[in-house]
Amino acid sequence: MNAKLIFILLWLPVTSLAQGFAGLGSGAEGFKLPETNPTFQFPSDDGSHPDFRIEWWYLTANLQGSDGQDYGLQWTLFRTALAPKDYEGWSSPQLWMGHAAVTTPDAHFVAERLARGGIGQAGVTADPFEAWIDEWIFSGPDSGAVLRAAGPNFAYDMSMYAIGPRVFHGTAGYSLKSAEGQASYYFSQPFYKIEGTLQLPLGDVYVAGDAWLDREWSSKPLGSDQTGWDWFSLSFDDGSKLMGFLLRGDSVFTQATLIDEEGATVAYSDGAFTAEPIKQSQVAGRDVPTTWRVLLPDAGVDIVVTALNTQSWMDTSVPYWEGPVRVTGSHTGFGYLEMTGYE
Repeated sequence: MNAKLIFILLWLPVTSLAQGFAGLGSGAEGFKLPETNPTFQFPSDDGSHPDFRIEWWYLTANLQGSDGQDYGLQWTLFRTALAPKDYEGWSSPQLWMGHAAVTTPDAHFVAERLARGGIGQAGVTADPFEAWIDEWIFSGPDSGAVLRAAGPNFAYDMSMYAIGPRVFHGTAGYSLKSAEGQASYYFSQPFYKIEGTLQLPLGDVYVAGDAWLDREWSSKPLGSDQTGWDWFSLSFDDGSKLMGFLLRGDSVFTQATLIDEEGATVAYSDGAFTAEPIKQSQVAGRDVPTTWRVLLPDAGVDIVVTALNTQSWMDTSVPYWEGPVRVTGSHTGFGYLEMTGYE
């Protein structure tokens, strides 16, 4: 069975309410589950956790080009496991999927890679840090990271460095995802500065800007009724940042983290953060909300979040919307929005 078919079968429950979005609410027998009061160890927790079923290294960037245009960039490596173990060779139960994208105001370029673990085609090492799938690579410490990917009609070669600390979501990195108690371990590095070259059909362009890395792992992060999410990572012009998400199911479950310019955080529990669609767009034959009103009243946040390009559809094995956004209202700035489950 080839890698693509394995992934399609593994992620088949994308439309099944019985297992949540993309099977993330399905059973996790034999795998570890996140526990409260976690203790993180670095650099080891930058690496892979094969005793958990699901994990990702998720980087997005808002960029400004030497041509005066705004751009967005995505580099993501997903790991999912058929069994809670890891070893070398074709019998490894670890599966890998990579997504890369570049977004302009007028175009959205997407590529996907699929790989089986154990044969060197994809993986993550913690010290020194390196995440890869085929020739796509994210490597190096916070002081000098390298990011590369390429698709049929785009490529990028970027360098990054962090100007602030990692931040931990939820309660010290234990992030609830439902009222029933599903959870993940979740931290971010939202303080990357990034620069490099985009190769696009109209030519190469030098870009620079800000990047945000999300790190998350779990074994059953969603409830069985949860059919998708809307996830915001926003950077405000005053130096503060906001991560907030709502998970859609029989009811809506929300969480948020407000981050100040030094990296100090305030976590907000279910209901404190709200996001309301105020404009829909036709995207890949479906209605997708591409303008939102986002509120966090306890922090004085009342903003409108608008897509740079409404057509930022990731036409991948598990399709979703992912693209750069602009922020106006009580705060101004930029960020990224991910939306899943719009089928």
